[in-house]
Amino acid sequence: MTSRENGERDALLSRILLVEDDRNLGLLLQESLAMHGYDVMLCRDGEEALRTFLGHPFDLCLIDIMLPKKDGFTLGREMRGVNPSVPLVFLTAKSLQEDRIEGFRIGGDDYITKPFNLEELVLRLRAILRRGKSGEKDGPDRRKFSLGKYAFDSEAQTLKIKDQIRKLTTKEAELLRLLCLHANQVLERSLALRIVWGSDSVFNARSMDVFISRLRKYLAEDSRVEIINVHGRGYKLIIREG
Repeated sequence: MTSRENGERDALLSRILLVEDDRNLGLLLQESLAMHGYDVMLCRDGEEALRTFLGHPFDLCLIDIMLPKKDGFTLGREMRGVNPSVPLVFLTAKSLQEDRIEGFRIGGDDYITKPFNLEELVLRLRAILRRGKSGEKDGPDRRKFSLGKYAFDSEAQTLKIKDQIRKLTTKEAELLRLLCLHANQVLERSLALRIVWGSDSVFNARSMDVFISRLRKYLAEDSRVEIINVHGRGYKLIIREG
């Protein structure tokens, strides 16, 4: 099998989230990557991209930095808060060293400056995807979680214990998934608000407190599972052994 055939075979297994506000460039990249076998979803602003990211699994995110509503660096940080392992590639017209450093500081896997060669872009994305697949092939399913006696499916938005299944709202499921991804660690309050509610306003903060109370009630049947307040910081989902 040739290297091109290998690349096309690998691409068929990969879904890319492309975030680009330039309509012409966005469509060009979407069509070009699709021709190489990738499944590409295109978003044109940071808020739309975060909603899409929360609703679908992706193998890689290709993010323009200069975006409306939410810039690419902020978007990347919030994506990292949801899924620390998904590869992030920043795409920008900026070439300042400070921007490159910032991109890598928040966990970016590559930084590509416009204008760029399309074939080189494809090869760099392919290399990153191969590294990710080899390193995460046996990793946990980050959409399904075991919480003591509970089974939580964030994609189906269900919380199950024994033969009882509770259907969660979208915000309940997103918030519980964030807590699960940070299990036994502090989930920063501001991060959760920006990801689930879109902003960390006082009104949204009060709303989140109500949702936390609901989740505590839903998890009350297993004393090993508990959501605690961490003063001045946020919340911690504790899952005890035994």
